Amino acid sequence: MAHAIFDRTEKAQQALSEAFASAERAVVFTGAGISTESGIPDFRSAGGIWSRMEPILFDAFLTSEEARLEDWKRRFDMAERFAAAAPNAAHEAVAHLAAEGPVSLVVTQNIDGLHTRSGVPPEKLVELHGAGDHATCLECHTRHEISFAQDQIATTGKSPRCTRCGGLLKAAIISFGQPMPEEALEQAMREAVMADLFVAAGTSLVVYPAAALPMMAKEAGARLIICSQAPTDQDQAADLVVRTPLADTFGPLKKMKFA
Repeated sequence: MAHAIFDRTEKAQQALSEAFASAERAVVFTGAGISTESGIPDFRSAGGIWSRMEPILFDAFLTSEEARLEDWKRRFDMAERFAAAAPNAAHEAVAHLAAEGPVSLVVTQNIDGLHTRSGVPPEKLVELHGAGDHATCLECHTRHEISFAQDQIATTGKSPRCTRCGGLLKAAIISFGQPMPEEALEQAMREAVMADLFVAAGTSLVVYPAAALPMMAKEAGARLIICSQAPTDQDQAADLVVRTPLADTFGPLKKMKFA
C-alpha cells in the first residue's frame, strides 16, 4: 500500500509543499486531469471523444485524403477549445516550480499547450504527444500555423501542403500509430532517473511508454507522489497518493520561495 493517502486539500497542500521544499531535482509528469479543471475534456475517459468516435490512425492520414480532411476538421475543433481555455492554478504552480524551484523537467501527455502558456520554460518542457497549437510538415518539419492550414482547406478543399517543400502538413500531435518522438522520450527518461522527487499529476498512468516513467524514477531512488482523483495501478508503489482537486491543491505552491 501507499505510505499515505491524502483526501483533504489542506493536508495535501502541506505535503506537496514540504516535498518540493526538500527536493533538489524534481520531475512533474502531467496528464489530462490537470487540464480538465480548465474546461478541456479528457479525450480518453468514458464519455470522452475517443469513446464516441474512432481515432484516425497515422497510416490512414498518410494514405487517405478523406481521412486527412476529417483529421483536420477535428484538429480545428480542438484548437478552438484549447484557445478558449486558460491555464489554471495547477499549471501556474508547476510553471513557478520549474522557473524558480527544483523542477528540472515538466513532462506532459497533454496537447493543449497550457503548460507553455502558463510560463514553463521551453527548455524544461517535454510534450510527449506533441502540441495542437501548430502544424508541421511530415517531410521537412517546417512549422506552420493552424490558421494557415484552415485557410488552405477553405480555399482549395484539399488537405494543406508545406509552403517550403510541398509535403503533407499535419497538426503537431502524435496520432495513434505514429512513432513517439525518441529525443523527447529519452530526455524524460534521463531526468526521471536523476530525480529525487517525481510527481505524477492528473494522469491515469495507462499509456505506455510514458507511464513507465514514475516507476523508473522510483526504482532509481526518487520519492514518488501520485496526484489523481481516480486510483492508478501504480498507487501501491507511491510514497504519497493525493486524491484532491489539482488546482486547489497545487495553487498555494505558486507562492513558494526558493533560495
